[in-house]
Amino acid sequence: MDTLFAPPGERWQAVSPKLRTLRRLLLVSWLGVLGLASSIVLIVLVAWWIGVLLLVVVGAVLLWGWWLIGRNWQSWGYAEREDDLLVTHGVMFKTLVVVPYGRMQFVDVTAGPLDRKFGIAKLQLHTATPASDAEIPGLTPEEAAQLRDRLAALGEARAAGL
Repeated sequence: MDTLFAPPGERWQAVSPKLRTLRRLLLVSWLGVLGLASSIVLIVLVAWWIGVLLLVVVGAVLLWGWWLIGRNWQSWGYAEREDDLLVTHGVMFKTLVVVPYGRMQFVDVTAGPLDRKFGIAKLQLHTATPASDAEIPGLTPEEAAQLRDRLAALGEARAAGL
């Protein structure tokens, strides 16, 4: 990792591989089904070669998306430090968010139906400045709950001195 976006010496935690699996399943479900249906309609109603061409394009986009999802999943990480939480992500456009514990107002844990089916949740940190909010997707429910409780306790302890 680039030292600007992932300072060395920190113990970086990765997100669950289930996040990658879920996103790839969604990619194949939506793009694959829509591409196949569109190709069949084009083959039957317009010209067979246009439908086949669309299938080739959809296949290429699926492969590219599969690869991108893997790279994006690898880019997510977080590190707990003494006074703040670091969250980094992004491949092309890298982001590092530093959230001081004393600035946190509240911590959310959310999980939609598919997230729950795959056993993952998203932790959202809220501060007074929306630009410094951070989220960590793809945490196991246990990890999300433990992190939420630790961050809430640290936030209360650090905010008490203000």
